Parts: sequence; structure tokens; C-alpha cells
Amino acid sequence: MQSELKSLSKIFSEVIFRIPDYQRGYSWETKHLKDFWNDIEQLPDDKSHYTGVLTLEPVNPENYRTWEDDTWIIESKHYSPMYVVDGQQRLTTAIILLQCILESIEETELLNYTEKSDIRKKYICEFKGKGIARSYIFGYEKDNPSHEFLKQVIFGDTSINHSTAEETIYTKNLKSAKDFFSEKVKDLSKDDLEYIFTTLTQHLQFNIFYIEKDLDVFVTFETMNNRGKPLSHLELLKNRLIYLSTKFEVDTSESVHLRKAINESWKSIYHHLGKMNKSEIDDDFLRTHFLCYFSDLLDEKFTNPYQARRYFSYGDDYKDYLLDDFFTPKRLKIEVEAGTEETDPCAIEMRPLEIETVFDYSQSIKGLVKTYYQVAHPVAGDWSDVEKEKLSQINRQGSGDIFKLCVAVLHMFEKGTAREVALSSIERFGFLTKLRSYYFDISITELTKKVFAGKLDIDDLTKALTEPSDKFAKSKDFHDSIRTLGKNLNSGYYSWKQLRYFMFEYEQYLRQASKTTRQLLKWADDVSREHYSKDHKTIEHIYPQKANSSYWTQAITGRGYSIKERNMLKNSIGNLLPVSHAKNASLSNKSFEEKKGSESNQVGYRYGCLSEIQVSACKEWTGVEILRRGIYLLDFLERRWNLKIGDASKKADVLGLKFVLSYEKADINSVVNQKMPVPSVPEERIEDRADQIEF
Repeated sequence: MQSELKSLSKIFSEVIFRIPDYQRGYSWETKHLKDFWNDIEQLPDDKSHYTGVLTLEPVNPENYRTWEDDTWIIESKHYSPMYVVDGQQRLTTAIILLQCILESIEETELLNYTEKSDIRKKYICEFKGKGIARSYIFGYEKDNPSHEFLKQVIFGDTSINHSTAEETIYTKNLKSAKDFFSEKVKDLSKDDLEYIFTTLTQHLQFNIFYIEKDLDVFVTFETMNNRGKPLSHLELLKNRLIYLSTKFEVDTSESVHLRKAINESWKSIYHHLGKMNKSEIDDDFLRTHFLCYFSDLLDEKFTNPYQARRYFSYGDDYKDYLLDDFFTPKRLKIEVEAGTEETDPCAIEMRPLEIETVFDYSQSIKGLVKTYYQVAHPVAGDWSDVEKEKLSQINRQGSGDIFKLCVAVLHMFEKGTAREVALSSIERFGFLTKLRSYYFDISITELTKKVFAGKLDIDDLTKALTEPSDKFAKSKDFHDSIRTLGKNLNSGYYSWKQLRYFMFEYEQYLRQASKTTRQLLKWADDVSREHYSKDHKTIEHIYPQKANSSYWTQAITGRGYSIKERNMLKNSIGNLLPVSHAKNASLSNKSFEEKKGSESNQVGYRYGCLSEIQVSACKEWTGVEILRRGIYLLDFLERRWNLKIGDASKKADVLGLKFVLSYEKADINSVVNQKMPVPSVPEERIEDRADQIEF
């Protein structure tokens, strides 16, 4: 490998760069951009900064001749075509910053005595003579989704191609980088802008390595990317499959076809995963597909359940198996003598790896990613209305294992009532397990494996989930779990992991009961905060945690309740209400009258979601109202998830609030006979669409 130290200006000297198809896309995040900017901004005038390694591979004519827009600049102007094997993150970042600098100056303005058009010609693109054709100096290979995005969104050029600038994980990062640097340079003086430009192009020093012809570029790629931000296993797997495609002893056309199939598969994967705002999405999808593809193949390999769980349920063993055992070059060298069988027929990694297997895998993973995305985003899926509703409910529960089971169900079973019933059983099972998980001696991962392997039909799946759910619903454990929530002195129902989901489902029930199509409570899919913290920012205590006003002294504190009893009232489910984060902070410890709101104060419950409107119909808020609403919500719990708690007296006992009856000198019948009203949207809000609450 030959190496030398060069500035960006010298690197971009009659060279055309392409990021090859086996490379991941742009993955730098804000923390990396800040470091890059600080390196430039803080560098003294007379100093240079070592920026890192840039490894280049000369592109052979067989490959660059497929670059239809670029052959003229290579063959006529003798630009050297280079693949960026390592260092594409730094190089891409530099070009994005350069583009932002160019966009901040006028067309006729000079930058360090250089015309803008000349800078663009050197680093961005060059026109073919006086014609309209042009070649981009830096970019991706044409089939990469980032190719059009870089031209259209980052460089701001109009494309002649029909394809649009698709959004993927990597294109989002490209856009974020441009936004970051645009903000940094927008208010710089001309002197400061020229300083940044000079530092970027002259003082950042790259250690340039040129890969020699006899060095395996795919192995080099994997080795070098152990530095910096590590490649995900999904990215490493793509590189490995492309590497293997070049090693099969088959016709060149077969190898080319396989490589194209792999690229198309990963293009689809990054297209769908790029639209999902979810952390660790690569690994989650790869494990889901591992369940899909290897459930049947590896079923007899493991000698004990723990070993299987290491691959299918947790840990990174499945990643190592893919790269170290299954898709490995050593399997290309395995020879099996004619008429003999492997000593261990279960050890599939001891059999020769065939080109058909790699192709089949690439098609399988491509086929699953669409289902995976549409299960996560049901509205985009080709599902029935019932399926969309159930999938949305399951996603709100936030269970990773159950999500994978849904992917298996939607991927393996045909449309129909049986599939809708199965999803309903999954939703109910997921909800109940959050009440007392240790009660359920059933593995969702095992069910998922069996569905993917075709060893469990849809009716048996429904039965496998319904029977333990029904058994739990009739057990003492169920009643104890509800009672435990009510009698938890520290936080009560306020700490219930399913509280936010329960309240959202109750809101949907009120929508049906009030016959309104309006959605006044919007589920906020914010993955940047933990689920627990979301509840605390969007659930309001009606009788507040710090009840300092005179209203609460009269309504509750002065009625003789002990501190323990007041805490139980505060955190009982009947005293908890879904509101927006902003409203929660605004209402806080105010009196009930103030919380209800008025025409002059339209922040209150009367102007909220249907659950708030229902509460605002109450004239006062005492222990009786908390008990009544708690019983009413437990009634809904029974109906919604097919459960049985008991009559009103039993529910009061489960809530731990029977003491209210003696303090308020009331009997249970008088409490429940006064029904909670079906809410309706006030007439003045019928045309107002800006009052939707993010919950």
C-alpha cells in the first residue's frame, strides 16, 4: 500500500471520486460534525491538522465505463477514477462544508481571489465543454440512493433523471450535516469565511493510501472500518456478501447478477429503515430477519434452550454466526466427497456455500424489510382497517419481541379474519404481560420462530396466546396485580408502565361513544425519551401532588384524610388525566375550577381532549369523584381486554379507596349511580383544528 500526506486541494487535482457499492452511506452525527468544525475553527493560521486516513482504490475500466456521465472526463481529460475505500465520512463532510461556504457568497464574489465557478469546478462538478452534460467530482455510484440526494439536496442541482431524492438513514445524515454547517457559516464575515475555506482546503492533511492491485479491497474495507464509527453488522454483512459474489467459480454474468441483487436488496433495506425514527434499527431488523431465515435451518443445531436464546432472543451471537460461520470465505473451500455426507448434517456451516444460497438470502432480507417497515408504520401497509388498528395499538405498547411476532404473522399468513383475530390476541397478551410478566410461562420468540419456520398455523398461534391470557384474567394474580397498583403508596397507578397506553385507549373509546371523528389526543412517537418519562410529562394529577390552594383544603385535605390516604387518592387511576406536556406544566397545582378553564382562560380541561372534557363536566373534585371515575375506568378495562374484576364494591376495594365512603358518608350505589357523562366537543371548537394535544 503506497501512502503520502496531502491537503484537500491537492487531493482534488484531476481525480474523480466515487463511494463504491459495498460502502455504507454517510453516518456522521452532530457530535462528529462539532469535532470537525472545532478542528477547523481552532486551528492556528500557520499550522496544519492531521485529519486521518483516506484510502483510495483505482477503478478499472470495466467498472468506470458503466459511469455514463463520467467517461468523458476520465478518457478525454484524463481524470483518475478512484473508489473511496476508507475515509468517506471525513471527505463527504469536507465537501458538504465547502458547498455551504459556496452557497453563502454571491455568484460574482471572489473567495481568496478565486471565482466561485472555479471552486465549484474543482470540487463539485465540471461541465462537458460548453454543453449541458456534467460530471460530479465527488459522489456515489449511481444505484446508491444517496447519489441523487447528494446532487439534488446537498449540491442544489436539478437532476435529469426521473428518480427522486429518496430519504434513507444516510440521506438524513447528509441533510443534517448541511443544515449544521449552513448555520455555522451564515453569519461569518468575509475574512472569517476565507479563513475557514483556506483551512479546509489547505491545512487539513489526509494520509493517502493507494490500494495495490493484489490487495483484497473487501478485506481491507472491513479492517479499516474498525477505526472511527464502527460499521453496523448490517453494513458489514452487505460488504461480505458482495465479496463472496466475486469468489464463486461461476460465469461472470452470474457473479454480476448476484452483486446487483445484493445492492438492490440493501437499497430497499436502507430506503425503508431510513424512514424509521428508531435507535439501533439496523440490529433490530437484522435479528428479526435472522429469526425469519434461520429458525428452521438452526432448529436442530442447539442442544439446549439457553444456547438457542443466545442467538434468537438476546446477545450478539447471531451477528457472529452470520459473519464468522455462515457467510464466510472458508465455506467456499469446503469439499464433500461424492457419495458421502457430512459427519454432522445439522451443522450447515460445514457444508459448501453456494451462490444460490447467497442470492436466496439477499432476496429473503429484501422481502422482509417492507413488512418490517409497514408493521412499524401500519398506515403505510396494505393491511385491513382492523389490522392497522391492532398494529398501532401493539406498537404503542413498545414491546420488541411482540413486534417481531407481528412481523412474522403479517409476513407468513394470508389476509383474512383469522389474521385479524391473531393480532387481537397478540395485543391483549402484550397488555396483560405488563401487569405481571412472571406469570406467563411462554416464549414469544419461540412462537415467532415457529411462525417463520412454518411450524405453527394461525389458529394454533391464537390459541397459544389466548389460553394463558384467559387463565391469567381469571386468576388471583390478576386481581392482586390490579390491587397492588392501587395500594402502592409511593406512586400508585402513576407508575404503571401501561398507563399512557391505557389512557390513550380510553380516549379512543370516548371518541366512539361521542360519535366524533376528531382525534383530540395525538400519540407522540418520541423515541428520544424513555417511556417512563413520557408518562410523567403527559399525565396530570387532577388533585395535585402539591395541593396548596384553599380549594384543595376544603375539597380533600380538610375532610380528615390521613397523609397515606391522600397519597392514595392522588395516585389513584381516577385522579390521573392525559394532557399535553405544556398544559401539565401550566395547570400544575391550581384549583379544580382553574383547571377546568373558562372562556377567558382556554388552557383548561374544557379545551382539551375528550377525557379532559369529561372531567370538566364535574362540578367539584373530591374523593367521591376520584372513586367514581376510578370505578368507571376499571369498567372500561374489563370491557376493552375481556377481563372480570367484579361489581362496584369489589372495584372500590381493588382501588384501595373504600375509605372514601366512610369519610364522605356515602354508599357505593350512590357513587356509581351518578354516571360519567359522554363528552362532546364544544360548539366553538368544531372548526378549530389547531387544538390537537400531543400526548
